[in-house]
Amino acid sequence: MDDIEQITRRTLEHYERNAQAFLEGTRDHDVSQNIAALLDAIEGIPPFRILDLGCGPGRDLRTFKSLGHEPVGLDGSAHFVDMAQRWSGCTVLHQDFVALTLPPASFDGIFANASLFHVPSAVLPDVLARLYAALKPRGVLFSSNPRGHNEEGWNGPRYGCYYDFETWSAVVTAAGFEPITHYYRPAGLPREQQPWLASVWRKP
Repeated sequence: MDDIEQITRRTLEHYERNAQAFLEGTRDHDVSQNIAALLDAIEGIPPFRILDLGCGPGRDLRTFKSLGHEPVGLDGSAHFVDMAQRWSGCTVLHQDFVALTLPPASFDGIFANASLFHVPSAVLPDVLARLYAALKPRGVLFSSNPRGHNEEGWNGPRYGCYYDFETWSAVVTAAGFEPITHYYRPAGLPREQQPWLASVWRKP
């Protein structure tokens, strides 16, 4: 495997170079199913404190804020951090996923929409452990990743891991999480036309 630092740097450089195009290309994506899956699983009385892991330009931060919650963004791209702060008005942390420094037991939910698949498998257990520690007891982790047959490597300028559900489930449960539900997206299509695997997990 390539050096972890090189992997993350090259992947982030791609997003830095293409930040504006990414904003234009994703601003109208409908991820309301995913947002609802996270919020419906969180126990207690809102508003909820939510970490948007890999928030990009801030689309989903705006949505969480508009629903009355208290979202905090996090991204490894400096351009995305700036965009997200300006677009959402939320606090956005500039951190690399493989070097997370998060306050313990601070979030009701973590929303990892199309982000964790960039984490190399060698360091994924450590990243999940840090997310686990950042959640409050009974807190919820949502993830959505492009699925595959456990391939890992470069896809053009970006590094990715493309897990099937069985492998993904094994890694997340090994980190201490308990499964709530999973589904494939987009909804209503044959499985071969559903490239995204979404899953919801609880910190017991």
